[in-house]
Amino acid sequence: MGKRDNRVAYMNPIAMARWRGPTQSVGPTIQDYLNRPRPTWEEVKKQLENKKTGSKALAEFEEKMNENWKKELEKSREKLLSGNESSSKKRERKRKKKKKSCRSSSSSSSSDSSSSSSDSEDEEKKQGKKRKKKKNRSYKSSQSSTYESESESKESVKKKKKSKDETEKEKDIRSLSKKRKKSYPDDKPLSSESSSESDYEEDVQAKKKRRCEEREQAKEKVKKKKKKKQHKKRSKKKKKKSGSSHKSR
Repeated sequence: MGKRDNRVAYMNPIAMARWRGPTQSVGPTIQDYLNRPRPTWEEVKKQLENKKTGSKALAEFEEKMNENWKKELEKSREKLLSGNESSSKKRERKRKKKKKSCRSSSSSSSSDSSSSSSDSEDEEKKQGKKRKKKKNRSYKSSQSSTYESESESKESVKKKKKSKDETEKEKDIRSLSKKRKKSYPDDKPLSSESSSESDYEEDVQAKKKRRCEEREQAKEKVKKKKKKKQHKKRSKKKKKKSGSSHKSR
């Protein structure tokens, strides 16, 4: 069996184009583009000058618009000015009416002015007294609240100290009873136990007296400090009142 022939005939494209002949062109060619009509240099200069200066129609339109805008502004200004004048006239009329009414009322109220002034002075005095009373009440309430808080704190401290003293006494009694049991046998008499207990009670009472004296001294110191503070506050108030009275004179 022989091989299969797969060869294809070669066609030269240039030869085929020549064989077909010239093609029909559609539209302008390159020569037409090169031979197009062109403006001269003078015409180009004129076009550039026209661009720089701008069109006359646009300039005329802008001038007309500016004139119309100026007219509208003048009209709005006239309206505003007329409104302001009318409002000022109305105010002047109201003032005149008020003056006339005040003059008419002043003639009628001249007789009642003396009584009204005395009534106003009495009312001011009453209001001043009420204010002073309110201030004194507030000051007293603040002082009472501070004293109550201090007394409550002192009572709580006393209760804590008493509870501590009681616990210490119980501990001491227990320790003494244990020591006695260890040191003294059961055959000895009870007189020694009673003497030791009396000595312990005397020591406890002496300690109590000392503590009471220390507490009283601390209370006296606190009272003295409070008195000094109150004295300073009162002196400051007196100085302020004296200064305000001098200024009013």
